[in-house]
Amino acid sequence: MYLRSVTVGFVSTNCYFLGDEITHTAAVIDPGDSGERLCDLLRQEGYTPAMILLTHGHFDHVDGVPGFLAASGPIPVYVSRRDYPTSPTNFHISAMGEEGLKGVEDVRFLAEGDTVALGSHTIRVLETPGHTSGGLTYQVEELLFTGDTLFAGSCGRTDFADSDPQAMLDSLARLGRLEGDYTVLPGHGPASTLERERQSNPYLRQALGK
Repeated sequence: MYLRSVTVGFVSTNCYFLGDEITHTAAVIDPGDSGERLCDLLRQEGYTPAMILLTHGHFDHVDGVPGFLAASGPIPVYVSRRDYPTSPTNFHISAMGEEGLKGVEDVRFLAEGDTVALGSHTIRVLETPGHTSGGLTYQVEELLFTGDTLFAGSCGRTDFADSDPQAMLDSLARLGRLEGDYTVLPGHGPASTLERERQSNPYLRQALGK
């Protein structure tokens, strides 16, 4: 499996390339800015973009989508229906003037238990609301792409209009109770492991009642 992280935008969002080494197709997770550059980087690595996966709809995770699609050609964009913009005033597309998902034609909605195939790999969808109502975590083998739910040593903010502190605790507990260990790949900051977070992350420990 091919994996690369690229930090983009003024709030340093982690965009991830996840590729199948047999088909050389790739998913792009949270292209928050510089979409054309991200597409060029991915192709330089020898991979063809097959899809965009969004962990949630905030501007710093979606604003590179139109530019990426302009460079890549049509590919599906996956997101929770709860985080799909419905009006010009929706924070997810309007904050600071960003275009977000406006005008994207092939949007496909994901929910708990859905799977998406990427070559020989299966991407599993876990609903993890709290930071937004439509937050998603993607599990691929030993990897967890947690967006703005679980960070190394912290968790996502819950002071937005669409946030829910109790839902965040429930989502953290859900992740913490997954069997085994995983590499945690968050939307911001360094990677971690789920076991490390179980032992030292105060928010996750609170959610688990420790």
